Amino acid sequence: MLTMAQINPKIEESWKKELAGEFRSHYFSQLKDFLVEEKKKYRVFPPGSLIFNAFNHTPFDKVKVVILGQDPYHGFGQAHGLCFSVPEGVPKPPSLVNIFREIQSDLGVSPPAQGTLIKWADQGVLLINAILTVRENQAGSHQGRGWEQLTDAAIRVLSEKREGLIFLLWGKFAITKKELIDNSCHFVLTAPHPSPLSASRGFLGCRHFSQVNTLLQQMGKEEINWSL
Repeated sequence: MLTMAQINPKIEESWKKELAGEFRSHYFSQLKDFLVEEKKKYRVFPPGSLIFNAFNHTPFDKVKVVILGQDPYHGFGQAHGLCFSVPEGVPKPPSLVNIFREIQSDLGVSPPAQGTLIKWADQGVLLINAILTVRENQAGSHQGRGWEQLTDAAIRVLSEKREGLIFLLWGKFAITKKELIDNSCHFVLTAPHPSPLSASRGFLGCRHFSQVNTLLQQMGKEEINWSL
């Protein structure tokens, strides 16, 4: 059993400060214990060093856009801590293919050969899953273990302490997070999920990527270069 004093997650310093209370909480201690035991029995993704990758690439004060996913890809080698993204050399999953289709339609940008979205993250796009780990080949297997409390806290603190952020919520699960966001000082764009099961019902054609850049331009902020 790990004590709370022993929990010192390797996460970017500004986020560690903003989420310090969460890391000292009882639920996070239980989550840590769960992951220790889970890794004794199963393969867990992403690797421990990449669990907080989204936070590490996009410090708290650098966030301009938030894209929310549900949980990591559960196939070997796919998850690397950024929602919808895969490491270089890994085939693009269907949802990511549809994201690139929409960017091409919206902005005229040809789909890239690879599927890593690190370039977006480094420009201020927080690519965060609500659940940060998963058991191999078992989607949703770490649901309800505590990650949602941590990532809800991250969304809430962004809403409370920042202004003019743009939240892209795709699919029913992500859209439920609207209640955490103060839409009087932030922008919330919603659409169906980019999964092949729902993309044709409104994700394709949503034009969120051009809308984001229009909003950023209106606020005097640098636009996101969505090409990779």
